[in-house]
Amino acid sequence: MVYIHSWQEYQDAAEALYLKSPSKARYSVKWRSSEGKLVLKITDNTTIGKQCIKFKTYSSIFLNRFEALNLSLMQKMTNMRPETPPSLVPPALPTTEDARASPIPSAVSTITPSTPAGGVAKKKKPSKKKK
Repeated sequence: MVYIHSWQEYQDAAEALYLKSPSKARYSVKWRSSEGKLVLKITDNTTIGKQCIKFKTYSSIFLNRFEALNLSLMQKMTNMRPETPPSLVPPALPTTEDARASPIPSAVSTITPSTPAGGVAKKKKPSKKKK
């Protein structure tokens, strides 16, 4: 187990280790509030040539960087790319020919449901009989 003292080196090494073997990599976070210590650890779960790198800090300055690293690793783990902002061009309005061909009327109804979102109404509790 190697503690890396530079954040940039740790972030690069952690992302490289995950990309090397994504199915075997493990990432853990430990926070000790009594000591104010944050320890990040990433390892590949192989027995031969096992790599384990750690980063330890007592400073709250690293919390934003830690959040950015978590976001980056989670995007890689879920195989998602960051969303691009929507373009400023408004969507095209349907023409009258499209409106005639569409089975949905152009006016939007504002019907409020009488039941909760689950679709099942709550049952009333029976009242207790007085003796």
